[in-house]
Amino acid sequence: MLFFVGCHILLLTLLIPPSKVVAGGDYGKDHSVLLSIKIDLADSGAAALAAWDNATDHCSWPAVTCDSRGAVVALDLSGRNLSGLLPSSVGGLRFLFHLSVAANSLSGPIPPELSLLASLRYLNLSNNIFNGSFASSLGRLGRLRVLDLYNNNLTGPLPNAVAAMSQLRHLHLGGNYFSGSIPQEYGNWKSLEYLALSGNELTGPIPPEIGNLSALRELYIGYYNSYEGSLPAEIGNLSSLVRLDAANCALSGRIPPEIGNLRSLDSLFLQVNGLSGEIPPAFGRLKSLKSLDLSNNGLTGEIPPSFAELSNLTLLNLFRNKLFGAIPEFVGDLPQLQVLQVWENNFTGSIPRRLGTNGRLQLLDFSSNKLTGSLPQDLCYGNKLETLIALSNFLFGPIPDSLGRCESLSRIRMGENYLNGTIPQGLLSLPKLSQVELQDNLLTGGFPSTGNSSISPSLGQICLSNNRLTDPLPPSIGNFSGLQKLLLNQNSFIGSIPPEIGRLQQLSKLDLSGNRFSGSIAPQITKCKLLTFVDLSRNELSGNVPAEIAAMRILNYLNLSRNHLDGQIPASISTMQSLTAVDFSYNNLSGDVPSTGQFSYFNATSFVGNPDLCGPYLGPCQPGTLHPVRTKGALSASFKLLLVIGLLICSILFAIAAIVKARSLKKASEARAWKLTAFQRLDFSIDDVLNCLKEENIIGKGGAGIVYKGVMPDGEQVAVKRLPVMSRGSSHDHGFNAEIQTLGRIRHRHIVRLLGFCSNHETNLLVYEYMPNGSLGEVLHGTKGGHLHWDTRYKVALEAAKGLCYLHHDCSPLILHRDVKSNNILLDSNFEAHVADFGLAKFLQDTGTSECMSAIAGSYGYIAPEYAYTLKVDEKSDVYSFGVVLLELVTGRKPVGEFGDGVDIVQWVKKITGSNKEEVVKILDPRLPSVPIHEVMHMFYVAMLCVEEQSIQRPTMREVVQIINELPKPPLKQGEDSSSGNVPASPPVAASLQSSLTNETKDQQQQLPASTSPPSDLLSI
Repeated sequence: MLFFVGCHILLLTLLIPPSKVVAGGDYGKDHSVLLSIKIDLADSGAAALAAWDNATDHCSWPAVTCDSRGAVVALDLSGRNLSGLLPSSVGGLRFLFHLSVAANSLSGPIPPELSLLASLRYLNLSNNIFNGSFASSLGRLGRLRVLDLYNNNLTGPLPNAVAAMSQLRHLHLGGNYFSGSIPQEYGNWKSLEYLALSGNELTGPIPPEIGNLSALRELYIGYYNSYEGSLPAEIGNLSSLVRLDAANCALSGRIPPEIGNLRSLDSLFLQVNGLSGEIPPAFGRLKSLKSLDLSNNGLTGEIPPSFAELSNLTLLNLFRNKLFGAIPEFVGDLPQLQVLQVWENNFTGSIPRRLGTNGRLQLLDFSSNKLTGSLPQDLCYGNKLETLIALSNFLFGPIPDSLGRCESLSRIRMGENYLNGTIPQGLLSLPKLSQVELQDNLLTGGFPSTGNSSISPSLGQICLSNNRLTDPLPPSIGNFSGLQKLLLNQNSFIGSIPPEIGRLQQLSKLDLSGNRFSGSIAPQITKCKLLTFVDLSRNELSGNVPAEIAAMRILNYLNLSRNHLDGQIPASISTMQSLTAVDFSYNNLSGDVPSTGQFSYFNATSFVGNPDLCGPYLGPCQPGTLHPVRTKGALSASFKLLLVIGLLICSILFAIAAIVKARSLKKASEARAWKLTAFQRLDFSIDDVLNCLKEENIIGKGGAGIVYKGVMPDGEQVAVKRLPVMSRGSSHDHGFNAEIQTLGRIRHRHIVRLLGFCSNHETNLLVYEYMPNGSLGEVLHGTKGGHLHWDTRYKVALEAAKGLCYLHHDCSPLILHRDVKSNNILLDSNFEAHVADFGLAKFLQDTGTSECMSAIAGSYGYIAPEYAYTLKVDEKSDVYSFGVVLLELVTGRKPVGEFGDGVDIVQWVKKITGSNKEEVVKILDPRLPSVPIHEVMHMFYVAMLCVEEQSIQRPTMREVVQIINELPKPPLKQGEDSSSGNVPASPPVAASLQSSLTNETKDQQQQLPASTSPPSDLLSI
């Protein structure tokens, strides 16, 4: 739209004669001004404006338009990679009608000399880095029709000066840092058609005077703004309004029914607010409405019957509310409907039977409701359905056969229902299929054979776990060349494991456990070089363990337990450095268990139930036999020896008891002697520290001690951790030795600084710098968690990652934290993150090796899965814990205690999202007032890398820092012109929807800046 307005104004410029004759002197003046502009733009101008040569006619120069008399009437410098200040000499082009410098890197304040351009109709400064406030003198541009300042760094209140521009038709002030409330004077424009204030820091109520903008067609006021109350009822007076976007701006209260008066409205976006009450039935009068997004609010009640009148509706997003009742049958009759998302409500009843018969459906998501009945037969009528999600309902009956012919289908996720019958023939050979999740149903029959059909190379996951599937696996299973995860556990498959599985070169996880597979383990499986997880347990497999397994260089997890395997465990397997967990238990294996390499870390539970196995954990092997020695005499002798040793120890204890008693008074005296060790220059004494140890100064209690807040004589605030001393170097010293050895010599911006420590024979005191905002966990999970906005969360994640990266990669020897959690990330007065509490820290003595710890390391919910198997800890254990912290930042939830018994945040997230970053909106913290969704998806992506089950798949902390830093730019949306302020034309209905995140909102949102202002993909969540 902005492009056409600009062209119209430029055309008028060329047709309307100037107000006075332009003399040769004026011609020369414009020529000189343009050359001055080139010089002022310095290096960037010299390259971009090389054709501006003093010897040629300036009217022939690129970006310059003159009228018939040689006066410059238009200057378009957009997208020319210009930087520096916008030259004030531009104000010398007195006959200028059109000025655009959009999409450059110009900075500094907007020059007030622009106010001298009295004839200016069009001014576009968008997509630069202008800063400062809006100069009031610019209000003198009384003839201005278009003013576009989108995506800069302007500050201060919204400028009242623009209210004096009475002829404005297009005003875009979005994507800046304007604050305060919307001025009432913004309701005075009689000709204004476009108003965008989104992506600022506006507060206060939305003024009812907005309802006076009788010519307004598009209104964008959401994203990063935080208004009081709801939309004013007067907004219903905007009879010409076509598009209203008030998403992500903290609206509360009820939706005004007066919106139903907006008969021309085609797009209404109110998602991610705090709106409550019922959906107004008056919405049924919006006969032109195409897109309606009310998701992520607190709306109650049922879908109004009046919605049956919305015959033009293409997108309906109602997810994440508190709606109930049945999904009305008329929803299936809406002739234009393409996107329907109603997940996370309390809908009951069945899915409308005629849904899909319009032949236009592209995306359906009914997840997490209480829907019953069977799936409609015509969901893919028209062959346009791309995504079908119905997780966690009570659906039953067969999967419609028509889905096996739905060539447009990309994702089908219908796990956790009661679906029965067979998997439709043809479903797994659909040409665009990428994900199949049918787990936790009652499906029967076999794994569908695809024969010679071509398979989608994008198909990366097949999950059929926990059904009632039978029959052997077909050889065609080897045709799924792009498959990364094959999960068929907890079924009743029979026969041998087909050797064709060895052709799945992208496979990383294979779970065939809990079936009835028989025969030997196909050695061809070892050709899947990317496998990190193999579970063949609880089958009827026999024969030897293939020695070829040793060639699987990145295998982390191998479970062959509860089969009928025999022979010896190949010694070559012990050379696999990647293994973190194995289970050979309850087979018929024999011989000596390898004791070298990784096998030295595994315990007896990995080998029990094999009577003929011997070696470590299982007893010594008797010469000439494979059986371990377990004679009664040997046991008796051992018992006698232990008894003698016990009596000797008791005698020694009695002997020294008198000595201890005699020295008790002397020790009591020595205990009062304190020693202060400083790690930097300190302006306080030991007495100042001891004065802090008062009950009223306690600010925290942890597993390693009590923390007090103290104020030193010079006003410096410190935190004092009190630890009872134990024997130095013991494994029970409450973390004191570990902390004092590490923190004392660490100097890093994102590590809590240890100032000194005090000790006597009874107590140890650690003196830290004080962090006034407490821990991340306390803030995030407390009453102020909603005030921890996304930009702060992202910053905290990056800073904490840098702290851990320093410990892992820049300390010598390397340091493991071993208790990474949100409560051990402290926040200073600027909410800068500092990694704290090394009470469980250990040194990694040899690079590339791991430590086998004897005590539990970490906190529940943060402990890496491999630790539970082997008590083995390395840097990747810290990475896993950090991934949990990232999930806390994204979801706002604690790692445990909110998801049911035995379920932690990682399991819950994977269940809800399927580890798909496009599904992150389903778990996003609802307290966040605004969400740059491309950043959220990026952090979620990093988190899921960190919490991979197999440690080898996790990145290092150095890689984590790099990935977090490499924030992807938000994509440019359809209908936007980067050189003209990104003002979208009226977008067509999206023809392709790749995920539940991709909806028409994206096409109707202005693109927003990637870092300092809302990005383009702030959308309905």
